[in-house]
Amino acid sequence: MGRIVLTEFISLDGVVEAPGGEDFTYPNWSFEFDRGDEGEKFKEDEALGSSALLLGRKTYEGFASAWPQYDGELADKYNGMPKFVVSSTLGDPEWSNTTVLSGDLVDEVTRLTQRVDGDISVAGSIQLARGLLEADLVDEIHLMSFPVLLGHGRKLWPETPDRTTWKLADARTYGDGVLVTILERAR
Repeated sequence: MGRIVLTEFISLDGVVEAPGGEDFTYPNWSFEFDRGDEGEKFKEDEALGSSALLLGRKTYEGFASAWPQYDGELADKYNGMPKFVVSSTLGDPEWSNTTVLSGDLVDEVTRLTQRVDGDISVAGSIQLARGLLEADLVDEIHLMSFPVLLGHGRKLWPETPDRTTWKLADARTYGDGVLVTILERAR
C-alpha cells in the first residue's frame, strides 16, 4: 500500500509559492540559501526512495519541461518512475510514464495508494497539497524550511476544516540554517 508523502520548500512565514521559479515577487527564493552537501543528499535520497510522483498540473508542467533534459541517477529516477498528475485540463501528457487523474481527488488518490507500493511523493503542487491535507490523505510531511520571511505569497495551510495531530519523526539543519522537519500523521 502506498503512502502519500508531501514535500515542500517553505519560508518561516509559511509561504510555499515559487521556491524555484514562477512569476512571483521573489522567484527562486529558496536558491538564495545553501543547503550544503548533506541537504542536497537528503533531497536526492527522498526522491530516489519514492515509488511514484503525484503532482498538480502546474508543478507537473515545470517538472516535465525540465527533467527530460538532465542526465544522471536523479534524472533517470524522475524520468522513469510512474507519475500521476491531477488535472481536469491536461489531456495527453508527454512526459514518459505519466497518468492523468481527472476524477474525484479522494477517490483517485485512494485508488492510487492501493495500486502503488511505497512512498508517493507530492512535490510542491500547492492546490493539490491543500486538497490532500483537507481530505486527510497525507501520511507524512517533509518541510525544508528556509530562514526567510517573505511577507506574502501562497501558503501551504489556509484555514483547515479540523484539527489533525502529527508527530515529529526527525529534524535536521543543513547548510545556511535550512531546517528539514519530518512529521508523521498520528492516527
